[in-house]
Amino acid sequence: MRTRTGFCTVSLVAALALVGGATIQPRASRAQTAAAPATRQIGTVKTVSGNALTLAADGGAQVSVTVAEGVRVLQLAPGSTDLKSAQPIALGDVSVGDRILVTGKSADDGSFEANRVILMKSSDIAQKNATEQTDWQRRGSGGLVSAIGGANLTVSAGARKIQVETTSATKFRRYGSDSVKFEDTKPGTLDQIQVGDQVRVRGDKSEDGLTIKAEEIVSGSFKNLAGTIATLNAAGGSLTLKDLTTKKTMTVSITSNSDLRKLPPEMAARLAARARGGAAGAQTANSPRPTGSASPSAADTSAPRSGGRSGGGDLSQMIGRLPTETLADLKSGEAVMIVATESAPGSDKLTAVTMLSGVEPILAATPSGSPALTLSPWNVGGGGGSGAEGAGSGPQ
Repeated sequence: MRTRTGFCTVSLVAALALVGGATIQPRASRAQTAAAPATRQIGTVKTVSGNALTLAADGGAQVSVTVAEGVRVLQLAPGSTDLKSAQPIALGDVSVGDRILVTGKSADDGSFEANRVILMKSSDIAQKNATEQTDWQRRGSGGLVSAIGGANLTVSAGARKIQVETTSATKFRRYGSDSVKFEDTKPGTLDQIQVGDQVRVRGDKSEDGLTIKAEEIVSGSFKNLAGTIATLNAAGGSLTLKDLTTKKTMTVSITSNSDLRKLPPEMAARLAARARGGAAGAQTANSPRPTGSASPSAADTSAPRSGGRSGGGDLSQMIGRLPTETLADLKSGEAVMIVATESAPGSDKLTAVTMLSGVEPILAATPSGSPALTLSPWNVGGGGGSGAEGAGSGPQ
């Protein structure tokens, strides 16, 4: 559903920070830089015509970029932040789909005059993404943070507990409250991670798979709801839901980025039977079967319940294979399970990331409290992003 270029965005920005203002600027531009500090734009090339480019900036704007004769164009390998390794290329080698960072100055009409161009080829990005997808599948793990001790985390994935060891070399990234797209994550720290948070970890595992030396951790805090739809506004893209656990009525917005799926009756019955079986059933439903994405794997993660509680297993490993639906397909009184982000901490207004209907048998299996099975805030289906159809690398 979404093309993810987050790693490359990070690399380009880091490269710019490393070289500073005028390290590789042409001499003719240095006086201009001193008189007016350089600005920058980063995004994806949409059109190329002579010395003019149209850039779809990451902020959403379409920017017309003019590259004067003599301005250096440097190609950087995805993942690299050292411009010493960059290779000079001709402007004619820039192609639609390439990621570029340009520095220079904006004109009054909104166009941009570049005095430096740093580029990552779309083909190189795709190759790196494929490699990282494989590595996240092979060496990735994740779940709910159940304990924190010094530099180590205990992560629960259903009945399984994984000890995560971090070092000074571990890279941290953090999801905000408004997005689960990797390109919207920010550099984070270990201190930001709290008990109840969702994490995805990549690193070398012990032989039994219960300890992992973390090279990279992506974390975030999400709400997991389950209950019946009280009111439905398909035209307005929202519904209200009475959560079974908190007994609160929550308002949930459904956006174009929300992933809506329907659980077939026979599958719901099987999962309900597992839920009634307790921990053994939960472990079966949560067996670690990575689905081939660099995203936090739907096969081995459990999302937070409201108030920091979690269920015993995870439905998200199968989300990508389920039929999609729209808000108009739902009805008041129908049972759903939702993973959502908060508009503000403690708010009763949420935005759905994933919503699953057809879950009446699962909720009926545990009528006195939280469902024994829960959703993750990110699911990957057969190899993509949050909507199961995305492409690219990086947890989303």
